[in-house]
Amino acid sequence: MTLIKSISGIRGTIGGEVGSNLTPVDIVKYTSSFGIWIKSKSKNDFKVVIGRDSRLSGKYITSLVESTLIALNIDVINIEMTTTPTLELAVIKESANGGIMITASHNPKNWNALKLIDNKGEFLDNIEGEKIINIAKNQKLLNFSSEEKIGKIFVKDFLQFHINLILNLPIINIKNIKNSEFKVVVDGINSSGGIYLPYLLNKMGVNIVKINCNPNGDFSHNPEPLNKNLSQISKYVVEHKADIGLVVDPDVDRLSLICEDGSFFGEEYTLVAAADYVLSKKKGNTVSNLSSTMALKDLSLKYGVNYYPSAVGEVNVRKKMKEVNAVIGGEGNGGVILPELHYGRDALVASAIILAHLSESKLKISDLRKKYKNYFMSKKKVEIKPNQDFDLILTHFKNKYFNYNLNLQDGLKITFDNEWVHLRKSNTEPIIRVYSESVSQKNANELTTKIINEILKINLS
Repeated sequence: MTLIKSISGIRGTIGGEVGSNLTPVDIVKYTSSFGIWIKSKSKNDFKVVIGRDSRLSGKYITSLVESTLIALNIDVINIEMTTTPTLELAVIKESANGGIMITASHNPKNWNALKLIDNKGEFLDNIEGEKIINIAKNQKLLNFSSEEKIGKIFVKDFLQFHINLILNLPIINIKNIKNSEFKVVVDGINSSGGIYLPYLLNKMGVNIVKINCNPNGDFSHNPEPLNKNLSQISKYVVEHKADIGLVVDPDVDRLSLICEDGSFFGEEYTLVAAADYVLSKKKGNTVSNLSSTMALKDLSLKYGVNYYPSAVGEVNVRKKMKEVNAVIGGEGNGGVILPELHYGRDALVASAIILAHLSESKLKISDLRKKYKNYFMSKKKVEIKPNQDFDLILTHFKNKYFNYNLNLQDGLKITFDNEWVHLRKSNTEPIIRVYSESVSQKNANELTTKIINEILKINLS
């Protein structure tokens, strides 16, 4: 059905035709390419950390990845069922040459992927990702080792290591959190978050109500932590009179919050609330991608710090954060990056920050949400006609809206007084994504509709 090759790795549906799905042949092919790329960066003592989420396909993919890497004389440290941020930290701790996280993140359980990570514990950038894809295209570059030069496999557990790093962060006041006697409902989507998040909360003295925390890979709802998929935990929070609900995706790099009254905090505002707390402790710049809420910019101005937008994608957010020395950043999908810990989205540290925020502010989570201005988003897409060129479409809008604030980092973003619209071409489909944000849902919907109608009327033949 689908095989997507991008800078963040190789993602696809399980089984089916070679080259069109994520089959065993494709797994070996791209793992080999990653291994050859690893060996091109160093002279000897090659080492790669691997891990997986709870998907059933993860077990056999792990075996294929292990066997392929050791056949290239690369040692493997298998940290088994884990989270993406944990694996990123393990790569750094082990001084490894890279890592492979076997997870399709928020995609359904019939998907899986090889998320490729460099020796800094970060996703590969465009240049390095393209090198691996090119190696895969040239089979002559795949040169395996002889029998006497086969790598070794080691099994390690990094759960406690990751949690201890979070607990030891100066901005996380564990005593305050314990004294608050929070009751928290956790939805682990029956993946590794069902192990890691309760472990963290137990260490912080939190009373936990667990749902979907059996890591059997049977996702109990659509795994993307969006409001429309979270009706179950919303009811549980109210029924158990909990202070907050915490929801993670299968590889635990995104966090959604449920208020004590069962209402949705909004995934766009996870980063805003986390940044509010971090900036109260440490002033510095902030970053989010161009399609994230402008509430983070509002918050940054309130603290007297600079806000910077980046192109969409964790790799681009990370790059901009390093460039401007940001103290916090992320994406509006619930992804929070705290450089003090590491340059990767991490739902575990985000959870600790939110609880620290509530314990210090003494606010209910619903009252915390009221601190931030309400913005509303509309996300739509439009198919590009055969006679339409994306660059010429952008030129049309640049010329028409030349007297407004235009950002060309990633497609085109036009910012008006109290709203914006962002046009981006998909890397995998012949479509343009049109996102907007405004002070009401009606305004946001009207803005995306207006832009889409204009795209449809453009004749570029």
